[in-house]
Amino acid sequence: MLAAYFDRPGGPENLYVKEVMKPQPGEGEVLVKVSASALNRADLFQRRGKYPPPKGASDILGLEAAGSVAGLGPGCKGRWKIGDAVMALLSGGGQAEYVTVPEGYLMPVPNDMTFIQAAAVPEAWLTAFQLLHFVGKIQKGEKVLIHAGASGVGIAAIQLVRLAKAVPIVTAGSQEKLKAAANAGAAAGFNYKNEDFSEKVLEFTQGAGVDIILDCVGGSYWEKNLSCLSTDGRWIVYGLLSGGEVHGDLLARLLSKRGSIHTSLLRSRDKEASNGYRQSFTEDVLPYFSKGASPHLQTLVDSVYPLQEIAEAHRLMEENKNIGKIVIEMPA
Repeated sequence: MLAAYFDRPGGPENLYVKEVMKPQPGEGEVLVKVSASALNRADLFQRRGKYPPPKGASDILGLEAAGSVAGLGPGCKGRWKIGDAVMALLSGGGQAEYVTVPEGYLMPVPNDMTFIQAAAVPEAWLTAFQLLHFVGKIQKGEKVLIHAGASGVGIAAIQLVRLAKAVPIVTAGSQEKLKAAANAGAAAGFNYKNEDFSEKVLEFTQGAGVDIILDCVGGSYWEKNLSCLSTDGRWIVYGLLSGGEVHGDLLARLLSKRGSIHTSLLRSRDKEASNGYRQSFTEDVLPYFSKGASPHLQTLVDSVYPLQEIAEAHRLMEENKNIGKIVIEMPA
């Protein structure tokens, strides 16, 4: 089978498509014929040698996939049959023609959703779901600040905050991205490049601040985050795009707000916890992707690249130009 590959860490130019052995499903595993897989920041970090896959995971790139069931390993419990349309969050291996997945990791593709659209669901939506509900314990009426509001996780988080009857506020780096976030349901959005988002958030919330911050940026935002965090607020760090170093009296500032810091990496969650997120997400969120559901949840796909052009897809994400998800389409 064909798969995205690189022999040494480095830039997008190191990526190529390689012929590798087709995997065989083991005990309790399902073989999926992949139709589409979305690109994630983790893929870029892994390509640079800065985010190795967990022990025992495939070294092929790709943390999510959508396609059809092509085979069943021994011990499968009969939930899936050949030809079922499925999608999955993976620890690796999604950017290939086939991938094996523990049967409990699979989720059904909602009615009327294409594989391209479905590929944009698992990583972004499960990440946003577990950050908001399992880590942040979001409550009705709370205000949530979402950094990178036009990213895959950002667009998902906006809609999930709305679904929880709370108020989403975003930051982004262009008016085009702020418009996309507003279209997804953001109540307010601020351009971090030309305005102080903490001042704007405090103004919007009439001085109260936000109850939850979803932060994928890290070190450079710490002071502004704490400035607009409410008393007893929850600051959730799930990425470090600006690095992890903090210079200043973070703990005193946090203590003065009675605030809490939480951190989360979905890729390294144990199987039991991950299955809990999937089950809740499948039951409580997936039905809203079907046509006619109210509210109606939607993925936002920025662009689609064939597997042979995966290096170009990486370049686009590195330039931070995408709005929504970049999807990699597998050969038919």
